[in-house]
Amino acid sequence: MSDSTSDTKPQSDSIRFVLDGDIVELRDVDPTRTVLQFLREDLLRTGTKEGCAEGDCGACTVVIAEINRDGNDLSVRAINSCIQFLPTLDGKELITVESLGGAGDLHPVQKAMVDHHGSQCGFCTPGFVMSLFALYKTNAKPTRREIDDALAGNLCRCTGYRPIIAAAEAMYEAQTEVDWLRQPGAKASAQKYKPPSERIAALQSLRRTESMQLHSNGRRFFAPTSADEFAGLLAAHPDATILAGGTDIGLWVTKQHRELDTVIYTGRVAELNELNTSATHIEIGAAVSLSDAMVAIVEHYPALDEVFTRFASPPIRNAGTLGGNIANGSPIGDSMPALMVAGATLVLRRGRSSRESSLEDFYIDYQVKDLRPSEFIESIRIPLPTEGVVLNSHKLSKRFDQDISAVCTAYRLQLDGDKVVSFRMACGGLAAIIKRATQAEAVITGATWNEATIEAAALALAQDFTPISDMRASADYRLRATQNLLHRFFLETRGELAETVYGYGR
Repeated sequence: MSDSTSDTKPQSDSIRFVLDGDIVELRDVDPTRTVLQFLREDLLRTGTKEGCAEGDCGACTVVIAEINRDGNDLSVRAINSCIQFLPTLDGKELITVESLGGAGDLHPVQKAMVDHHGSQCGFCTPGFVMSLFALYKTNAKPTRREIDDALAGNLCRCTGYRPIIAAAEAMYEAQTEVDWLRQPGAKASAQKYKPPSERIAALQSLRRTESMQLHSNGRRFFAPTSADEFAGLLAAHPDATILAGGTDIGLWVTKQHRELDTVIYTGRVAELNELNTSATHIEIGAAVSLSDAMVAIVEHYPALDEVFTRFASPPIRNAGTLGGNIANGSPIGDSMPALMVAGATLVLRRGRSSRESSLEDFYIDYQVKDLRPSEFIESIRIPLPTEGVVLNSHKLSKRFDQDISAVCTAYRLQLDGDKVVSFRMACGGLAAIIKRATQAEAVITGATWNEATIEAAALALAQDFTPISDMRASADYRLRATQNLLHRFFLETRGELAETVYGYGR
């Protein structure tokens, strides 16, 4: 390991990232070693804790900074270090609780936590500090809801959250900083820490023009930079594990103790990280983070804001990708019902050949997808909304934040007066795959949009789905809830409530 600040060209067999203003270079690293293991066992930075080892509790939260899409500023985001593999740090800056300050030399976030008694046993505190630091750097005046969302990935058993929220509201009292990380007057900070412009320059020096290829302990990790190279690697290694955000695959290692012999990482593939909006659709590269993808989608479909806010937690959304969520194919994935009724399609690629497939045709059976050998999702295309068409989604779970859905439903409705021109409904949590409610759709399409139609469609849902009972909900509860959510959607599209939810009345 080297901690020099040399600007030499990155080597293809090394990982290079910035930590506390220095460039760290690592070789001969197990490709599936987690960032948390590296911090605690190699650097002895024990401020970052292991609680759940699956990205749920937030005790392991760190912050990643990288150059934003425009290339003119830093993107600052909290992630779970317990399920992030070390090679994914390449080209980024890693910020831990030790980076912010220590006793007598506290960052404003840390000071606010002390002043407002936001810590008792202290185990979860560093993770809260890092989530608040990410908020501090990205939102100068957050609302209470934005504070709650920023902390949705952190659990505390002691304080009851009220003092932590008070700290979040007070951490802005120091209006300026000597440098990018610390508060005014931080001792020796100007020598050790660098302002944003220099941080950007340091990250630019780490940019690769060629792929990274790591080999250690009989395992291989490839991080190609182009879609052509990615396709070629997957053709050469058809049994390789495709790694995106690691929010599922990380658990394969930490919980199931799998050994992944060959990993191909999407995070550096330029084409897979593109996000563009045309005159007809939004095109989201498969490696675009859920956080970025959801902002683009909600801009055009604002009614989806709540269900996307409730999708996992910020650290998971910051690391996870929309392409990975779709490729995973979970029957309780919250993004797919809304995308399915919107008419989303997938661009699938194998070698140099591409084809386009509708999202609803992609899922065949439980964990069986319409993917040919060595084929991968290159991008997701979401049609822009049509005037007069309503699209919304409802998530039902035991907790509001960071919980897996018992049921997730989505609807797309087009009316001509009170007559239904078209209607689509898709559901998650009711079958082995996310799928359309075709029987209920047939009842509603062409009918009058009224209570009688909804009652008939609710009965038809029993023909569309035969849900199971599990720890989240019973089969009867799931079916009844889905029927009630359909009725809720009907009520949302009527009169004054429609004006509130969608901006129009009927």
